[in-house]
Amino acid sequence: MSMQKHGSCLCGAVRVTAVFKSNKVGVCHCGMCRKWGGGPLMTVDCEPGVAFEGREHIAAFASSAWAERAFCRHCGSHLYYRLKDGDELILSLGLFDELDDLVLDHQIFIDKKPGFYSFANRTHTMTEAEVFAKFAPE
Repeated sequence: MSMQKHGSCLCGAVRVTAVFKSNKVGVCHCGMCRKWGGGPLMTVDCEPGVAFEGREHIAAFASSAWAERAFCRHCGSHLYYRLKDGDELILSLGLFDELDDLVLDHQIFIDKKPGFYSFANRTHTMTEAEVFAKFAPE
């Protein structure tokens, strides 16, 4: 089930059209995501071919040897997380307005989540070690 969605950054300089791979929302609790946004990062996996208007307003930061994070250079809105060796973008859920048809499905770096918050939804979870074993380059 894929769904086309439209969104934008806070100031509107960057607009995005994306096809979600599914209605499943993921949450990352790693220290970098929490430092980047002040809390867990909620994301959606998208099909290849995400379209951006206002690309000249996008800046990217190499947050690790294998991944980068992009943001609007004007308002700072988080746009996406991307593994450098692929073209798949994991987009920030905050870009999109119509979200009622989505479901919180999975959480990664669950062992790095601070104890002061917790989601009530039951989800699939992965620890830091499990994430690195599955996704990090050797």
